[in-house]
Amino acid sequence: MCYALTRCIQNSLGIILHTIMELPDMLHQRAKPIIMKRNIYLIVLFLSLASFRNSSSRQIEGIVYNQQDQTPLPGVTVTVKGTSTSTKTDLKGHYSIATESEKITLVFNYLGFIRKEISVGKSNKINVSLQPDQQSLNEVMITGYTPQRKQMPGGALQSRVAGISNSYMPAPYGYQDSESYKGIAENHFNDPKTTPLSTFAIDVDNASYSNVRRYINNGNLPPADAVRIEEMVNYFQYTMAGPTDAAPVAINTELSAAPWNPQHRLLRIGLKSKSIKTDKLPPSNFVFLIDVSGSMNAYNKLPLVKAAMKLLVDQIRAIDHVAIVTYAGNAGLRLPSTPGNQKIKIKEAIETLEAGGSTAGGAGIKLAYNTARENFVKGGNNRIVLATDGDFNVGASSDDDMEKIIARERVSGISISVLGFGMGNLKDSKMETIADKGHGNYAYIDNISEARKAIVTEFGGTLFTVAKDVKLQIEFNPSRVQAYRLIGYENRLLEKEDFNNDQKLGGDMGVGHTVTALYEIIPAGINDAYASSVDPLKYQKPKETLSSNASSELVTVKFRYKTPEGDKSKMEQVAINDAPIAFSKTSDDFRFASAVAEFGLLLRDSEFKQHASYDSLIARAKSAKGKDDEGYRTEFINLAESAKLLAKSKSFVNDVR
Repeated sequence: MCYALTRCIQNSLGIILHTIMELPDMLHQRAKPIIMKRNIYLIVLFLSLASFRNSSSRQIEGIVYNQQDQTPLPGVTVTVKGTSTSTKTDLKGHYSIATESEKITLVFNYLGFIRKEISVGKSNKINVSLQPDQQSLNEVMITGYTPQRKQMPGGALQSRVAGISNSYMPAPYGYQDSESYKGIAENHFNDPKTTPLSTFAIDVDNASYSNVRRYINNGNLPPADAVRIEEMVNYFQYTMAGPTDAAPVAINTELSAAPWNPQHRLLRIGLKSKSIKTDKLPPSNFVFLIDVSGSMNAYNKLPLVKAAMKLLVDQIRAIDHVAIVTYAGNAGLRLPSTPGNQKIKIKEAIETLEAGGSTAGGAGIKLAYNTARENFVKGGNNRIVLATDGDFNVGASSDDDMEKIIARERVSGISISVLGFGMGNLKDSKMETIADKGHGNYAYIDNISEARKAIVTEFGGTLFTVAKDVKLQIEFNPSRVQAYRLIGYENRLLEKEDFNNDQKLGGDMGVGHTVTALYEIIPAGINDAYASSVDPLKYQKPKETLSSNASSELVTVKFRYKTPEGDKSKMEQVAINDAPIAFSKTSDDFRFASAVAEFGLLLRDSEFKQHASYDSLIARAKSAKGKDDEGYRTEFINLAESAKLLAKSKSFVNDVR
């Protein structure tokens, strides 16, 4: 385009110069007025083209940082002042904006940060740091909620060891440092002669990863119980073959050596649900259940909730409906069920929300279910989307209370998904319980980029179920397997009898979801400390285990599922031969998932970490990054490198003490 414009200017210039040279002769010959008029037009054209060329477009770019810790800020709005020209920073905080003016002012806006204006001179590269807007939060009056200020997890230690600063974002107003996580007792190795079956419900939640990321980015390693390895592995999308028949889910498997102990094997079992185009999805009856209590008054809570909900409104269609229920000291219907094409009306209702008061979460959930029932769409997607920090303190509020409320709604046909926000008083255990028992999923939103991932990029998988109550049961061949261990899923284990019991809940899979489960296997005949034995029984003889030594099968994988409206499950199974492939020949996804799992073992300081190391997993993740359009795998590598330095810093401090 620029080349064509240049040629046009050159041609016009030639014509005009030629005309100017002939002008005296034309005047002398008393040329016709029409000829003069034409040449005047040409002169005007030249001047306008020259002016256009002088004001040609310039591209300004840079990175926007958090002034507190110099981390990039994704989702910052960058606007040319006085115009409608704007853009947003990407996952790495980078922006690029075009303008036709030499002297301009760029305006930078981001939730919870002070607005900043930068006058741009001749440079086309402008990096900017934004200051958190803590003062405005401290001026907000809150009713029924007593704010407390405490140190961030890990105390106020300012460590410069290994180049790491343990400084934090300023604590939001009302910060209490009272986060709660359900205790995790790690899965041990089992002997297939006595425990041949491993049974669990699948888990598509990924809240643990973004929560762990929040801890590390704030300069601290997470508590062990905040690290759920299966959720960290399942945060990432993997390339798997989907179902080719009427089944909603397909099984994929891969077997190789365990990278943290090459004598052991690592079995990856992957499930991939079918993909459905958005315009083919059934109509939705959404109820946004939004916590507006005093504990939500922080830059990374209610303001971020409002931004996330608006992103969700942008995804809904005219055939969908949205109602809004809010709760603080009590629950109320803020917006009746409204068609999805009335987006302005829905967004205006969201924008008016303000935080204040105590937290009647149980009452809010009950009202949300009642609202969803009143607008129930038969054959549609009936779902509550709960946005909260989980800090319920009025009425029904304990984890058990929540489980009882959700259990009563189990057969209603209404699902509930949970979006967790904030830090300091995050009630992770409560939100995980609600999602697991409510046929939903749980995501933790720590920034607008994560909101975009959960609500826009993975819209169908997050909010549209294609298979519910999905369970896995793996039978291990004792002639091939000496011992096995399921990595993660401790909160999703089932009794072996539960697999065939349709009254026992499994996990739900949404459109295009992928789920990965990893087993560490000790092959038969390996001398290994984890394959322990016990003395023979005195009062009874052990039963003989019948197994075919000639069988080449390592395990048989069975999985059950129900259709979204079905009550009776269906079962499929696949046998996996004992034929591991060389680790270097495995897929990028296998190697990357193993790196994420190893990262989790180190963060938990697992007794089963064996030879796990940050250097090993980081190198493996780099080589297995593959196609990374959204930058999530690159972000993981950076996160692991930061955790490695934090771990060294922690080790040094402990040695000094």
